[in-house]
Amino acid sequence: MRIAVNARMLVKDKMEGIGYFTYESLKRITRQQSSHQFVFIFDRPFDPSFVFADNITPLVVAPPARHPILWYLWYEHALPGVLKKLKADLFLSTDGYLSLRAKQKTLAVIHDINFEHYPNDLPFFNRIFYRHYFPLYAKEAARIATVSDYSRKDISRAYHVPESKIDVVYNGAGENFTVLDPENANEVRSRYTRGKPYFLFIGALHQRKNIANLLRAFDLFRNRVEEDFCLVLAGTKRWWTSEMETVYQSMKWKENVIFTGRLEDDQLQQVTGAAYALTYVSNFEGFGIPIVEAFRCDIPVITSNITSMPEIAGDAALLVDPFSETSIADGMIRLVKETALRNTLIEKGRIRKAAFSWDKTAAALWASIEKTVSC
Repeated sequence: MRIAVNARMLVKDKMEGIGYFTYESLKRITRQQSSHQFVFIFDRPFDPSFVFADNITPLVVAPPARHPILWYLWYEHALPGVLKKLKADLFLSTDGYLSLRAKQKTLAVIHDINFEHYPNDLPFFNRIFYRHYFPLYAKEAARIATVSDYSRKDISRAYHVPESKIDVVYNGAGENFTVLDPENANEVRSRYTRGKPYFLFIGALHQRKNIANLLRAFDLFRNRVEEDFCLVLAGTKRWWTSEMETVYQSMKWKENVIFTGRLEDDQLQQVTGAAYALTYVSNFEGFGIPIVEAFRCDIPVITSNITSMPEIAGDAALLVDPFSETSIADGMIRLVKETALRNTLIEKGRIRKAAFSWDKTAAALWASIEKTVSC
């Protein structure tokens, strides 16, 4: 079998959620399925480390597609002829984008459709593209994979495709996320927060990550506790908004808010392992990988009680209302004041983490590939 793979998300040192899903699942699948051929289609020069096995043929197809107009040109004009020439049995797209003009069977991995719920969180042309093309992609795909049962139901309801057409392929978490010993944890806290305990957020500082309410909640929390806590925000400010800036500048405790910028994987493991707790209170998530990463590090989790987050966290996290800074602050206070609750969440996290791994992701994605080819 020859499988053409959309490899646009494999970009050295710039990968986020979809990129990691692509990297971790395809690295395993290509090595395990050595009797099959894979063609990785990039839109720009690629790092050789992404050619995971001898059965991968890398191919660069111009133009580099990082804008809606270029997305259209790449998928609808450049890609169809390439797929026809390859005589691929399947086109696997791990970011959900498809070519409507291509004739091959397609498996679209649509991680979530947050843009249908919060369109104004995206640049104008991006949201126009997404809201026009993704309903068409969902109908055109032979099958769809997504990363949670919440997203499966959401996609089915929004795009009127049967749930039976959609496979759930959960994300995993990096094996490097492990418990940090006390000495190293102290060193990490000394490096980032002058030795103070801290609540942690990991991810791009995007509007749907609810950063403004998290900042408000931290101020409320600090006003009500004596302990000298910090809030560490580990992620790029690329989508920082005027609302976030206004809230931040008005904070009483803004000197205790630490911005790390983008961190490498080993740094993320360290900053997670040394945290007092993860505060992951997004307005919307298709999965929420940092939740599982925190579980792997024996770090308790506060997360939102909406979308996919209760599904991923199970009973191993403290659920709060992300639209209420008071609810978030109350959750932070409970973890500080209720030692038994904190210990219980850590113990439950150790159990819950077993449900998610990149090995399981790869196995589930391969099963979805086989169903797509045979349908």
